[in-house]
Amino acid sequence: MELVSYLIEALTPLNLLLALVGVIAGTIIGAMPGLSATMAVAVLVPFTYVMGPASGLIVLGAIYTGAIYGGAFAAILVNTPGTPSAIATTFDGYPLAKQGKGALAISLATLASVGGGLVGGLALLFLAPPLAEVALAFGPSEYFWMAVFGLTLISALSVGNTLKGLIGACIGLLLSAVGVAVVGGDVRFTFDQVSLLGGIDLTSAIIGLYCIPVIIDLVANKAPHLKFESIKGQSSLSEAFGLILKRKFNLLRSSVIGTVVGILPGAGGSIAGLVAYTEARRSSKESETFGKGAPEGIVATESANNATVGGGFIPTLVLGIPGTPPDAIILGALLVQGIKTGPSLFTDQGSIVYTFIYGLIIATLLMLPVGLILGKYAYKSISKTPKELLVPCVAFLTVIGSYAIHSNPHDTFVMFVLGIAAWFLAKLGFSASPIVLGLVLGKIAEQGFVQTYLIGSAQGRTLEMFFGRPISIGIIVCCVIALLFPILAARKQKKREVIEEPSRKSSVLIFVLALIGMGIVLFNDTKNMSILGAVFPSYIAGAMIFLSAVLFIKLAIKKNGFNHNAKLLPNKRQAGVSLVILLWTILMAKIGFGLAAIIAFISIMFISTFEKPKLLRAVINIIISILIVLLFYFCMKEILLLRLPSGFLF
Repeated sequence: MELVSYLIEALTPLNLLLALVGVIAGTIIGAMPGLSATMAVAVLVPFTYVMGPASGLIVLGAIYTGAIYGGAFAAILVNTPGTPSAIATTFDGYPLAKQGKGALAISLATLASVGGGLVGGLALLFLAPPLAEVALAFGPSEYFWMAVFGLTLISALSVGNTLKGLIGACIGLLLSAVGVAVVGGDVRFTFDQVSLLGGIDLTSAIIGLYCIPVIIDLVANKAPHLKFESIKGQSSLSEAFGLILKRKFNLLRSSVIGTVVGILPGAGGSIAGLVAYTEARRSSKESETFGKGAPEGIVATESANNATVGGGFIPTLVLGIPGTPPDAIILGALLVQGIKTGPSLFTDQGSIVYTFIYGLIIATLLMLPVGLILGKYAYKSISKTPKELLVPCVAFLTVIGSYAIHSNPHDTFVMFVLGIAAWFLAKLGFSASPIVLGLVLGKIAEQGFVQTYLIGSAQGRTLEMFFGRPISIGIIVCCVIALLFPILAARKQKKREVIEEPSRKSSVLIFVLALIGMGIVLFNDTKNMSILGAVFPSYIAGAMIFLSAVLFIKLAIKKNGFNHNAKLLPNKRQAGVSLVILLWTILMAKIGFGLAAIIAFISIMFISTFEKPKLLRAVINIIISILIVLLFYFCMKEILLLRLPSGFLF
């Protein structure tokens, strides 16, 4: 009966309104690249202090779950994860949208997000104490192998090109090692640049690696960004519901994976989505469709990353150990409200915690109407917006999203550099996804590896620490299966590795030689570090040298090289938009964010215009550009309280 009374408390008009507003705000913020769930929760925490404890927590939980879901919008519509949790959603969400099925992709993401969120919320409601013990059973070696398990997704993504995928992962892992070592405190790979001491920000890197290539390719020709097909007869929602019903086990399995991964402190939705995607592809009878717009891929990733919301609250509430960064912020809010976490929380302050859990479940249910309505108009808007306005809008969100994380222009410059590198790498057959996976999982893998290495060395049983623990053995078996299954499946279907044009072969060979040289330089650099700081990057640099050498030999003995029809160098429009974004990142700190944004926005608008504009239309577009910049400037500065560089106009 007590649980029913808590449910009634959660269903009061005030709490329902707060949950609805929180979900809407979280979804909108999560859909904007760079404005993560962590930022949304952190900014709005002070507003909850004037509310009751349960109501304040409901708002924060609703914003959190909405932001995790909102990341799917950008992933599907512009191929850029709105949040790191949506990385794997880009693999099939954007290809499906490119086929004119963006409404279906958003409906699938919405239904899967609600399903995963409910599984995580119900686990939090009924299974919190026993599931929290799972987190305590994980040691450093288990975290290391979990990160390796996430990296095995590279094999699934790179069938027919596995070597390049593994090299890309090494690049990402080495990028994650830039700055102060996660264990030991060594300063690594900064090349005397003070700005790199803090490392490479993950969100900025993700925005650059995914979004900058999209912007450059958008201006390559006048073809529309996305197809828009009005659905006649069967609606996208009913079609999505039918697809999920046929593959309901995928939804349930991915949600359980998300819940379990969510309770592991520091793991989060990105790992959950990657692991769920790997398992969905491994078990699918149509694994060859993954990466080309497979509905199963969207269902797996979105159900898993939303299940981590409820899962992450389990160690937060029961053990006082935050499962994800937003959980850490909410834990701080709990302490300010005078709520002490621990096993006794559910009995001593049950009215608050159970009302909050029910509020979280209600917020998850509210995602269905909110997501479908917002998604419908977002898809229509993006697919029908002319390029001269779409491209500068995406570029603007890219720049402000990378800047907003730390209010640091350096992050924006790094975002641009990595984005340009990703564009050229794509032309050479190297996908951005393995690099992103290496970046996401790098610090988790290194911390687990070094701590296990230290403990094993001190006890004289290093190999046993890595390979002798029961949970580790189970994860290792899963790694082997996930790594080998796509390769064996490809051989069974007699798929051959695609081979390159002779004209591209020399470019790839030169780049691979450069990678070998870079690997040697980085490997030598580790000799000046302590054993704690050097052990992980030295192994990764060695692996990159070896893999690059194998790829070089493999290409050198072939008569042909990989078939990519795109030109290796950008055309005038692509070069122009790249130059504008570069100048934008440099000048924002000198002439002010607002003025730089207005000039860059209008410049990109004209670069993206393929037909000679009439004077009236040009004037209208300029006015719209200025209004868009001013609106976002006001929201970022006055509502989200970001420190934006001032200048001549502001």
